[in-house]
Amino acid sequence: MHIAKFIPDELDRRIISHLRVDGRASLAKLAEALGVARGTVQNRLDRLIETGTLLGFTVRVREDYEEQAIRAVMLVEVIGKSTTQVIKRLRGIAEIRTLHTTNGNWDLVADIQVANLSEFDRILREVRMIDGVANSETSLLLSTV
Repeated sequence: MHIAKFIPDELDRRIISHLRVDGRASLAKLAEALGVARGTVQNRLDRLIETGTLLGFTVRVREDYEEQAIRAVMLVEVIGKSTTQVIKRLRGIAEIRTLHTTNGNWDLVADIQVANLSEFDRILREVRMIDGVANSETSLLLSTV
């Protein structure tokens, strides 16, 4: 079933908020926290998934869990109208955890995570070799405060 232009309401936003904190919360726990019936939560979750509002569930880990990992933010400038092609190529690089479009001097912002500096160097070279990438600037993330 395809629902055109689904707009989440306040309850949907509250469900999403709770799931951001605990993506493994049971229906019963969500229903209790929200003060609604378990069936209501199930129906809302089904609709959020069906409409593509919820794309999936994931695991969050402590920042120090992967303390040996190297993380960086890469700003990317794209040539002309090649943004769609560049995004498609960047999304194919597993080490790019998230990718955002932005305004200003840079067109894209990529969150990169690799295990070591040689992988980091390889990713930088790979991104810079993509047709349509005009320029990039990358900053290593040192700590989370």
